[in-house]
Amino acid sequence: MAYDPGNIFAKILRSELPAYKVYEDDRVLAFLDIMPRAAGHVLVIPKAPARNLLDVAAGDLAAVMAVAQHIAQAQMQVFEAEGITLTQHNEKAGGQEVFHLHVHVIPRHAGVELRPPLSYREAPEVLAEQSARLAAALKKG
Repeated sequence: MAYDPGNIFAKILRSELPAYKVYEDDRVLAFLDIMPRAAGHVLVIPKAPARNLLDVAAGDLAAVMAVAQHIAQAQMQVFEAEGITLTQHNEKAGGQEVFHLHVHVIPRHAGVELRPPLSYREAPEVLAEQSARLAAALKKG
């Protein structure tokens, strides 16, 4: 299937939609999920058009994963996480809902279940505070 430049993440990349950005470089953008499964849930995407893992350029995938690791390390401190869950879905049958490659990086705490997908929309002021804290930690480390 072809990449759709009208997807929501492509619109965020073009600044047509806002996002709570925590990290950006020439290849990757990372921002908070507005419907987080846990506090501090971040999405990491390549700037290059890529539908998913099946068509992303190897260099863009490597850049996304390196940033995901950096985000996870910062989340461990900022959110006092005890672990990290990474998820990445491909095509509708694989659970993909937005057809631009993205990796979910989710801070975890023992005994705390993840919220169901798309079940909770976080307050803008909470997202703004979390993004500021996480961005500051990423700049330090």
